[in-house]
Amino acid sequence: MTAATPDVDAFTRPYWDAAAAGRLLLRRCGACGRAHHYPREFCPHCWSEDGGWETASGRATLYTWSVVHRNDLPPFGARVPYVAAVVDLAEGPRMMTEVVDVPETDLRVGMELEVGFRAEGDVTVPVFRAAAG
Repeated sequence: MTAATPDVDAFTRPYWDAAAAGRLLLRRCGACGRAHHYPREFCPHCWSEDGGWETASGRATLYTWSVVHRNDLPPFGARVPYVAAVVDLAEGPRMMTEVVDVPETDLRVGMELEVGFRAEGDVTVPVFRAAAG
């Protein structure tokens, strides 16, 4: 069984390269002006293909989460328990991610988070932790 890492293609390469450099990228539509995540070649709001990359602030708030106690898929099994989460990025989109370095008892809807990055095989993935200060 292979590790569950994202597929990197020519379109998403800038996203993964930025993550490896410690930056979170979003796509913003040139037609309607709305940001979206996950990266795709068309705007999910107006279907325009006039989109571009922008660096996100890295700020988010916790929308919801679940503590995963069992997962047999590498590399997740070695990390249980972990917090699978959905966060609201400051720029508007919601993002599925993992919250790290926060005790389960401290998690709260609306808590302020900031992005961090973790190497996963050949890619670096964004994760979120409690915002400093």
